[in-house]
Amino acid sequence: MGLIQSLMQGLHEPVYQSRLRELVRRIVPHLRDGDRVLDVGCGFGGLGRAIMAAPSCPPGVTVSGLERFPRDTPVIEVDPYDGVSMPYTDGAYEVVILADVLHHEEQPHRLLRESRRVASRLVVIKDHCLAGPFAQSRVALIDWAANAPFSVRCLYRYNTLEQWRRWHEQHALHVETELTSMQLYPPLVNFLFGRRLQYLAVTRVEERTDGEAGASDPTAC
Repeated sequence: MGLIQSLMQGLHEPVYQSRLRELVRRIVPHLRDGDRVLDVGCGFGGLGRAIMAAPSCPPGVTVSGLERFPRDTPVIEVDPYDGVSMPYTDGAYEVVILADVLHHEEQPHRLLRESRRVASRLVVIKDHCLAGPFAQSRVALIDWAANAPFSVRCLYRYNTLEQWRRWHEQHALHVETELTSMQLYPPLVNFLFGRRLQYLAVTRVEERTDGEAGASDPTAC
């Protein structure tokens, strides 16, 4: 690992920990006793471990991960993912989490379809949102800074709020809670890269009445 990469990882750590605490605070209230939770694109599994360790986490909640590029020392149980089909039956988990994953996905609608197939109750989406001045540039910068130290490829494709809501409707996901602004990072970083650039939706899986519609939407995250 080079010096610059090591420095970026060190600078990233307090930002990551702030993000982790806020995501736990927002997700845990929606969990129920005994929920099986799947964190898609979990990396080392830090979010899953933090959820299970939270004092307010309901009894019996278990979080496992799914990762296209499994890490050597994950902190939760992680299954490999081929990037196409999740290796689970329909409704295998009560809750599926997509935390800053969709904007890295070449086929985000395929991933959403698989997530809602595997989830029996909730799909939690945390991602970026284009809002405010120079939104594309600011989101792209924080995206690059967070992922370059770990050699994660960035596509720099992000949704507006209107596009997110259209995606929910398209995939038969009913929004129970929607945050269009988040205090995700330490104050200065949050002023530049948080607030309306961050988006979270807790969505409930609904039964389809029109088949698996909308798979061809060209709008990418």
